[in-house]
Amino acid sequence: MPSAGLLALLDDVATLTHAAAQKTAGIAGDDLALNAKALHGLDPARELPIVWKVARGSLLNKAILIPAALILSTAAPWAIMPLMVLGGSYLCFEGVEKLIHAWQHRTDAHPEAEALAVLDDAALEAQKVRSAIRTDLILSAEIIVVSLGAVAAASFMTKAVTLVLIGLIMTVGIYGLVGGLVKLDDIGLHLLTRGRWKKKLGKALVHGAPLLLRLISVLGTVAMFTVGGGIVVHAFPAAEHALSDALHALTASPLLSTLLHMAATGLFGVALGVVCVPMVHAVSKVLRAMRRQKQA
Repeated sequence: MPSAGLLALLDDVATLTHAAAQKTAGIAGDDLALNAKALHGLDPARELPIVWKVARGSLLNKAILIPAALILSTAAPWAIMPLMVLGGSYLCFEGVEKLIHAWQHRTDAHPEAEALAVLDDAALEAQKVRSAIRTDLILSAEIIVVSLGAVAAASFMTKAVTLVLIGLIMTVGIYGLVGGLVKLDDIGLHLLTRGRWKKKLGKALVHGAPLLLRLISVLGTVAMFTVGGGIVVHAFPAAEHALSDALHALTASPLLSTLLHMAATGLFGVALGVVCVPMVHAVSKVLRAMRRQKQA
């Protein structure tokens, strides 16, 4: 029979997991949109295996992040926020990069477009998986840090168990939904061979799945800026409080206030990404030059 101590631990974990899940629900939604966007346009036969690869990468990310977060929260709590700012800035940088690449691809001016075109399926798949896992690392870190804040007053064991549970729930939930989204058209084709009402539903899925995935792709790019900008703004309490006060002065509606907050942090994220792009490219050039000089 379980001891009273174990029952108390499980009760605390259940309560704190529920609280942490509520606080991270918005991030999970952004994570879902970003991953569905990243894995859109793949070979249908490879969609689920690729989703599984990214899910395994996400589990590995969390297996690294959870112990690191627990250690940092004990040994160097001051280091968590600067790392989150770097992660948020990276998301904004990646969002602007994607916009630039999409625009240059349309105008046939992007020098990497031909290189991407000649990549074989395996190389393209590996590239998409790496990109999705890198993005997941940032979002997983935010989920872990926000969850850590929700369990800050708990014992070390309760924190550890809660973070592991949140990590598993988020990974299974997000990538299960991603897998379902990328297979919507296949489900629709299967239903087309069934009865009358199933045929209608199948037709709706076949025609609606590409539109839904395109919408999710757009939302995924927007999420990069709202999440990245939001992380950086959150790191500066004075700025966050000023923004909240301004929004409260503008409207008393919680929904409108939330939408305006997302718009403000998103615009800030775009501006931050625009600043980060030339800086990252300059650093990359310097590092490449140093590498060539070392090899010469």
